[in-house]
Parts: sequence; structure tokens; C-alpha cells
Amino acid sequence: MKKSLIALAVLSALAGTSAAQTNVAIYGVVDVGISRTDVSNGAATWGMDSGVQSGSRLGFKGTEDLGGGMSASFNLENGYAVDTGAMSGGLLFGRQAWVALNGGYGTVRLGRQFTPIFQVLDDIDPFGTGLSGAINNVFSTYGVRMNNTVKYLTPQLNGFSGQLAYGFGEVAGNTSASRHLGASVGYVNGPLNVQFAYHDANNATDTGSTNTALLAGMYDFRVVKLHAAFATNGDDTTGAASKSRSRDVMLGVSAPVGSVGTVLASWIRHDQRSGAVGGVDRDQWAIGYLHSLSKRTNLYTSYGRLNLKPAGSADVSAFYAGIRHKF
Repeated sequence: MKKSLIALAVLSALAGTSAAQTNVAIYGVVDVGISRTDVSNGAATWGMDSGVQSGSRLGFKGTEDLGGGMSASFNLENGYAVDTGAMSGGLLFGRQAWVALNGGYGTVRLGRQFTPIFQVLDDIDPFGTGLSGAINNVFSTYGVRMNNTVKYLTPQLNGFSGQLAYGFGEVAGNTSASRHLGASVGYVNGPLNVQFAYHDANNATDTGSTNTALLAGMYDFRVVKLHAAFATNGDDTTGAASKSRSRDVMLGVSAPVGSVGTVLASWIRHDQRSGAVGGVDRDQWAIGYLHSLSKRTNLYTSYGRLNLKPAGSADVSAFYAGIRHKF
């Protein structure tokens, strides 16, 4: 009996030491909805979609105190489809996979991570890059995530913060081919949120690059939030018949309805200034509604339409109604 008590005491002490050194959390999102998609030159499709408002995911994250004001952290995040149970994108941790060192200087992360320009759009878009009004249906996010990435995040200072990311192309004999470079800087003070981002991506043959400069902001008047974004895009591929230039603009609002509801709306315009790369002119407008059932569960619905120009191009509209639960 005494040996059992001693063993239990030792195990309890070891468990307490481990818990003090490392903090690991399991989290996730389960999001699924009914959808209807209409294409102007085809038939309507009814179905069930996963990750309509937020991508369904299962994640593991943790931190370890290294002493002296430093810590190590990691994040492994898997995406999956609720409607079929399949793994999204064919990657085990396709949403995020990185390890980091944190200190008074900021944070340095290594691995698969979100592009800074996507994080700005996700923060400013009234639809949060989801539902029928996702801003990344029109604005460029450069794949949302970057592989083989070193990212530096500054500490917050008087409302200012920033990110700098470099993605290795990993092309033998050419350090420029397939290389990605992203950066952002933001200022948040009370109801005001203003952010700037830039991304430059070289192609696989190192014969040119595409780039985007983005300015976005949001102001909370309490009765309504105003959202806006403006971007200029360029494609400088060598040998192209005509260099491509385009502009994107978004205007949006979000407003509380009572204590549990939120109305969302936005209009987005893509203006093809020159060249063929980047597609034709297009307009997207959308409206949506979120209804909270608790702090972790909400219902949602939205409708949006994407119109392409010139006339005769296929227009697309989408309707969603579903549920999202966070854990």
C-alpha cells in the first residue's frame, strides 16, 4: 500500500512538472451548410458544403516557457470536410504547420503559414473571407498560405504591429524561382483599424513575378462598422504580350441586430486595367446574417452574386445556410 502511495505521489509530481513546462491545447471548428449554386449558362446545384463560414479544422497548439522572457510555441492544424469526412487538400496539416521562438524582440516562425496579405483581408472583410461574400473570391491572397516560410512578427507597440515573411522557392540552382515575399503593417486604436500589405511572388522559371499592394481599414461606430479595401495588382512576366495591371476595391458594412445577430453586406469590384492576365472585369455583391446561439455556436445564411464582364461571361450566384461550432 505504501509503495502504491509513493508511486502515485511521484507520478503526480512529474505530471505537475510537465504541465508547468508545456501548455498544449486541442481546438477546432465544425462548420457545415446547405448550399445552392447557380451558373448563368448552366443548371442550379443543391448540395452540402463544409467550411462555409470558417474552414473546418482540428488543431494542436502549445507553448513552453524557456525562461529569460523567451518561449517556444507550435501550431499544427488539419483541415477536413464535414460533409464527407475527407481530409482537405490532401495534406495532414495543410492549414498550418509551424514552430516558433518568442521574446521581447517579437516572434520568429518557421513552417507553413498564412500570407500576411491574406491575414489583412481576413481581418478587414466583413464576411471574414467566408460565406457568399468572401473577399478572396476577387482579391488575390497568393494561395492563402506559404510553404517553406520564415516569418517575423513584431511586438505590438502603441497600436502598431507588423509581419515580414519569406517563402523559399526550393528550386535547385536558382534561389529566386518560386520565391514568395510578403509583408504587412497595421495600426489599431479603439474603433480604428488600418492595415497595409504587400506580396511579391516569382514564377517557377524566374521569368517574372506577380505583385499586389493592399490598403485596408475598418471603423467601428458601434451601431455599424464600415469596411474598405483597395489593391493594385501587377504581372511582370518576361515575354508577355502586354503587362497586366488591375485594381480591386471593396466597400462593406456589418451591424449588430439586438444582442445575438449581425448583418453583413459588401460590394467588390475588379477592374482589369491592361493585359489579359488576371481575368475580366467583375463585380461581387453579397448579404448575410449571423445568429449566435452561444459563445461557441452560431447559425448563418448568406447570398451573393459574382457578375463577369464582358456580356456573355458566366455569372455565378451562391446561397448558404448552416451552422458553425467552435471547440
